[in-house]
Parts: sequence; C-alpha cells; structure tokens
Amino acid sequence: MTAEQCPCGSGTPYAECCEPIIRGIRPATTAESLMRSRYSAYTKAEVDYLYETTHPSYRKGYDHEGTRQWAESSQWLGLEIVSARGGESDTLGEVEFIASYNDGETVHNHHELGKFRKEDGCWLFVDGKMVGAKPIISNKIGRNEPCPCGSGSKYKKCCGK
Repeated sequence: MTAEQCPCGSGTPYAECCEPIIRGIRPATTAESLMRSRYSAYTKAEVDYLYETTHPSYRKGYDHEGTRQWAESSQWLGLEIVSARGGESDTLGEVEFIASYNDGETVHNHHELGKFRKEDGCWLFVDGKMVGAKPIISNKIGRNEPCPCGSGSKYKKCCGK
C-alpha cells in the first residue's frame, strides 16, 4: 500500500508533510509551509486548524460551519505556489498562490497574495488579496515607431512596407 500524497503538491506523503503541522506535532517553519498546510487543511476540512492559524486580529467573523461546508463540498484540484517570501528567520512573509477547486459546477482558480506574520515562533495567516489578471503586453510595433531592425527609419518606411 502506497502512502497518501500530500494535497499541497509537495510530492511528499501527507503523514510526513502537512499532517504533522495540522496535528500540532511540529510547527510550520516558513510562510510557505504554513500556506501549504492551510491548503491541505481545506482539503481535509480541518477548520479548527484554519481558525487557529489565522492571526487573532483577523478572526472576527470567521464562519466555522460555512468554511466546513465549503471545504467538504469542493473537489480540491491542486495548489500552485507562484512565489514565496518568509523563511525560518523572518517575521513577515508573503505567498502568492493559486488554489484550484471544483464547486460541483465550475472549476475555480483562487489566485491570492497571502500575508503572513510570525509571532512567538509561530507563523500565522494575516490577510489575503485576490490577484487580478496581469496586463497583456503587446509586441506590436506602431507604424511611426523606429524600426526594430536598427535602420533609424520609421517602421512604416522600412520593414513595415
């Protein structure tokens, strides 16, 4: 029998990766490891862990039952860490991530920049902001711009003819 892979996508068995963090056996050592364990907690509907790893200043209005229902009714498809800051010796961190899930009707890609703070040796989730679509950068050359070939002529009089 093979060990269950961790939902966080680390490629490590759950029992060696996020489960010991969620169970309180060992702490998350970085902002990223806390983020990964929180994603795994959503997949396992471990709402008490989600509450406990949220900074006390940001717990107001936390809906245990609503979070549990959402976590249990969603099919969790994967976690992609886009970028992460906040190592073992830091006190502040940011993790940009994309959590993919299916709510039974639609596949969603929750793209967020999460903020984290370490207090008393424990990383805590502070806040998250949705990341919008990146602007499309066009490589189109305007007719009156210098020609990219380096001739010094306008594009319309050179390679754009």
